[in-house]
Amino acid sequence: MTADTVDEAQHSLTGSDGVEVRWIMPEGFFELPFEADGLDELADQLVELSKRALPGADEEVQLQWAAMCAAHYDEFIEAGVQYAGFVTTEVDGVRCTATVNVSLMDLVDERVGGDPAGFIASTMRHLGLGQIDEVRLPCGPAVTCVGNRSTSIDGNLTQSGQDEPIWTSFIQVQVPLNNGTVLLMEMGTPTVEGWDVFSAMFAGVVKSVRFFGTQGAPLVMPG
Repeated sequence: MTADTVDEAQHSLTGSDGVEVRWIMPEGFFELPFEADGLDELADQLVELSKRALPGADEEVQLQWAAMCAAHYDEFIEAGVQYAGFVTTEVDGVRCTATVNVSLMDLVDERVGGDPAGFIASTMRHLGLGQIDEVRLPCGPAVTCVGNRSTSIDGNLTQSGQDEPIWTSFIQVQVPLNNGTVLLMEMGTPTVEGWDVFSAMFAGVVKSVRFFGTQGAPLVMPG
């Protein structure tokens, strides 16, 4: 699968069978690179990104930030992430940040049947991942999950030199396609002050999702 930028705000992923997913990101998002040829090129691209994301910071801070971003790539690969972006803004005087990740994954389970959204919702409720709801988007039926998770920042990237825990609030949306794949989009933020702003922003991103067939015709998933 490939990820590319269509214009300043519109983005797309194309699955192996030619089904294209398009969505619109708000202005102000920085995108992490996914097209680097090797680790050296990726490192260079992340350093350049750090200079654009932190224009007023000194070089050491920019390099630490680039290293922190690089540390997430193993997770990206494991989770099949094909788009990752982030935004930083002030909300009520507090500096807040949020990330948005997008991936297309196979939904291979003989129990899916004719109601993949219902199957996904039931599975997520069983796993206790958060507040689960089934919704209808312009592109088709979807499942939403709102919750919190704890992660840790590597000690090499903290002032204390110790691993430090951090809580992230997230909204995850899964949209099953009729070709046995599922679109997964997730917004996460460690800054509770920005939750209302970022969740409203992400709702707009999710509602902008559209599917297109191999001939460019619009598709709406059944259900």
